[in-house]
Amino acid sequence: MAQKLKKQMSKLSRRGPHRVMVGDLDVAGIPGKLYTPAEGDGIPGIVFGHDWMTGVDRYHRTLRHLASWGIAVAAPGTEKGVLPDHRGFVADMETSLQILAGVKLGAGKVTVSPGRLGVAGHGMGAGCAILAAVDRSAVRAVGALYPAVTSPSCAEAAKEMTVPGLVVGSGRPFLIDAGSPAKIAANWGCDDVVYRVVDKGTQFSFPERIGTNLAIGVGLPKFSAQEAARALLTGFLLHRLGGEKDFAAFSDPEADPGKGVTAYTGEELADEADSLVS
Repeated sequence: MAQKLKKQMSKLSRRGPHRVMVGDLDVAGIPGKLYTPAEGDGIPGIVFGHDWMTGVDRYHRTLRHLASWGIAVAAPGTEKGVLPDHRGFVADMETSLQILAGVKLGAGKVTVSPGRLGVAGHGMGAGCAILAAVDRSAVRAVGALYPAVTSPSCAEAAKEMTVPGLVVGSGRPFLIDAGSPAKIAANWGCDDVVYRVVDKGTQFSFPERIGTNLAIGVGLPKFSAQEAARALLTGFLLHRLGGEKDFAAFSDPEADPGKGVTAYTGEELADEADSLVS
């Protein structure tokens, strides 16, 4: 019988128990932000990549949320222009990984374990997170929220994956959705991949930009969809990087995520991937 995530999804959609500190990556030589719990020794840490033309400030609630659950986050704020260099952004993510593992964070009371590092992102940043994980032993897990097309192709790079992955896809079409998450999940190079679809989620609706949504006439963001994606990512990272067995179901492809989220595996995933344009 498939495990059910309803109660844990509800729990992880709320703020965690840790007080959060926010700082700048600039002091380490790269523009961006750092989010950490106030203290912790050998905690998990991730680098989070932003979407095309989207600043790090549009993910404040998401990154603060992860830190409140004990995960340190470095979010480089580079390559925000109309024509971003995806290879350059991948290099900045790699540098940010080194910063996470190499220095004391927060007020000097936080250290990240080199064995608990991962990469994640949204849209373009999710695609670049996949590229950053290829052939890099330091990366132990990948979280890709609505991954977009990158150059080189993250869909092709997914075939080389040897670490666990979470891929979240759109539950409804939107005119600027720019990738094929199902194909990426279907291409994953190892069997350890989870594919979830947030029924009301889209690539565009995930960032925190109420003003922009209203200005272009798409209404308020889908807050429930944002919360669902955050919970999925948080639970997956707590299990894969934090070693918290209570959240193991977030790494189970067949677990029932509950209302508002759909899981695809096996032939269903292959069919979903074949139905989409890459």
